[in-house]
Amino acid sequence: MALGVLDLFSIGLGPSSSHTVGPMRAAVRFVDELAADGHFARVEKVSVGLFGSLAATGIGHGSDSAVLAGLSGCEPETLDPDAVGPLVAEVREQGTINLGGRRTIPFDPEADLTLHRRESLPQHPNGMRMSAEVDGEVIEREYFSIGGGFVVTADEMGVESADSRDVLDFATADELLEQCSRHGVSIAELMAINERERQDDELLRKQLLDIWAVMRECVHNGCTRTETELPGGLKVRRRAPELRARLEDAEYRASGSLDALEWVNLYALAVNEENASGGRIVTAPTNGAAGIIPAVLHYMDRFVVGDGEAGDDAAGAEDDGRAGDDAVVKFLLTAGAIGILFKRNASISGAEVGCQGEVGSACAMAAAGLCAVLGGSPEQIENAAEIGLEHNLGLTCDPVGGLVQVPCIERNAIASVKAINAARLAMHGDGSHRVSLDQAIETMRQTGADMKSKYKETSLGGLAVNVIEC
Repeated sequence: MALGVLDLFSIGLGPSSSHTVGPMRAAVRFVDELAADGHFARVEKVSVGLFGSLAATGIGHGSDSAVLAGLSGCEPETLDPDAVGPLVAEVREQGTINLGGRRTIPFDPEADLTLHRRESLPQHPNGMRMSAEVDGEVIEREYFSIGGGFVVTADEMGVESADSRDVLDFATADELLEQCSRHGVSIAELMAINERERQDDELLRKQLLDIWAVMRECVHNGCTRTETELPGGLKVRRRAPELRARLEDAEYRASGSLDALEWVNLYALAVNEENASGGRIVTAPTNGAAGIIPAVLHYMDRFVVGDGEAGDDAAGAEDDGRAGDDAVVKFLLTAGAIGILFKRNASISGAEVGCQGEVGSACAMAAAGLCAVLGGSPEQIENAAEIGLEHNLGLTCDPVGGLVQVPCIERNAIASVKAINAARLAMHGDGSHRVSLDQAIETMRQTGADMKSKYKETSLGGLAVNVIEC
């Protein structure tokens, strides 16, 4: 099917879209397929195997818990983050699982959920094999979590049906610019035209503003947590609550701090600390890079279309959004168009191309969205996205301890500032530049293919082996 903007921005749980949200969705799909094929009532046992990167960092990313929740019928969009722990504990204590929330069958996580750390399925490093015993026979399915919470089978990988093309379709950035020029529309307008094939304008607008509301809530939650450390054993300290208090202190603000950039840092840290603790997150386009687009949106809200002042909702609390709704919609539609290019022509999976596919993609998307709100032409927007990606090329994914904390949280803050700078640099030009976005995306794809697997979300290289965990 053709990709839409809401495919790039979906609501789920931390700490990982590919390692948490994806496995949960795969487990739900497996149970649904058993029911659709008429097998559900006769299932005697289920078992799950996680392969490659899913196995290597699965425990730190909560993949095991996500599978148990998915088999129990829980969806990442609606599952209460606080319900995951008790659900998993009950499965382990009882030795049973409530399959699809409808039938209790035996399940021993120690025996029936296996991490194949030294084995990968050939189609993708994030592979899952799910099996069910039905009337003494085994029904088996394989799924692949390809980044951003997307789950496919081997047959579905890379397939886009001919009857699901967009009205103003584009496969490359050059084609996107050509469509904008031919029809006299902006990138956001082009995306809105395509989205009308899926839902009407008012519903799309509501859905995008709902995404913005969840992003704001995530920032607020991250800024108001009372726990001082993130879970997982690394003893990483939460910084967002303290930083918020400091930025709101009049004496500190009078000391000549870099006000705008420090608020951007706060917004990104808040989101990614929430992600690291398993909170409710918007994949943008992944959980590991989920702080960048919200941080730049908050920057836009406060310093571009807002008044630059912090009110009672300084950390993005329960306000109705200072940013004009039109600006939010334009930002997300434009960012979504750029995200689609990454999905179609490279990858947003850290297990496939390294962190350049996650943080690099998010940085490019945020730069494009901000540039659009600043009044950039399609050519300037493409330039902003290219700058945002180019300076993240080669970025490895080497999470310490298999947790989405070090270096992931700070990396989002740094990339958020990069995105703002990329947008502003592009606005100083006329859109013409030496390296195209298409060339940068292809370079990212090639670099990811050349990158050793130990640098692609396995915690077997880089900082993950050079930093003592405790």
